[in-house]
Amino acid sequence: MKNYILNLSTSKAAMVVGVAFIISVVIVTIVDDFLLANFVVPGDTEALAHDIEANRRVFYFAVVGYLLVLALDATIGLALYVVLKPADKMLASLTSVLRLLYAFTLIIGLFALVFQSIDVYGYASLKLVGYLFFALHILVLGYSVFKSGYIPKSLGVLLIFASFTYIVFFVDTNLPKTIMLSTMLIMAIGELALSIWLIVKRNGLPEPNG
Repeated sequence: MKNYILNLSTSKAAMVVGVAFIISVVIVTIVDDFLLANFVVPGDTEALAHDIEANRRVFYFAVVGYLLVLALDATIGLALYVVLKPADKMLASLTSVLRLLYAFTLIIGLFALVFQSIDVYGYASLKLVGYLFFALHILVLGYSVFKSGYIPKSLGVLLIFASFTYIVFFVDTNLPKTIMLSTMLIMAIGELALSIWLIVKRNGLPEPNG
């Protein structure tokens, strides 16, 4: 699978990034807001074990959902490497690695939660580390897009700005819900805008030189 994606043309890789991102957003929304929301509440490992036992089917659906997200994030990371490689191979590699670190951190936290080796506080801490990797990924992605020369600089600026909005997840500022929702919307718009642009303009992208 890895070699298959890395050997794609830039236009096909751009389509993969766009479609995979849109699908991952849908899955993450379902898992975080509807499935895991029932479990990520203050409590100890014993209480968590009872919650999982009482809602085992729902919890396992969440696990499967995150496994799918992992596969999609890995795919996005590899496909982004192909898309950005013609501009700067080093930046393309860093962008991909940070995306993979984000996904694997979340999965590690989830499996630790499944086996009750951590409580919800530990899970929240690991998830925060994952968000840090993702914020760095979006920052480097934005810079890579800005420097590419074949993707609009405005998308790069939007992504860089979106990366800084993740500060909301690192600092407990007790912001009103409306501001939190606005912040999350800004984060989503940056990557969604890039994904849509890549799908529409994929045939005009330069091919990698090897």
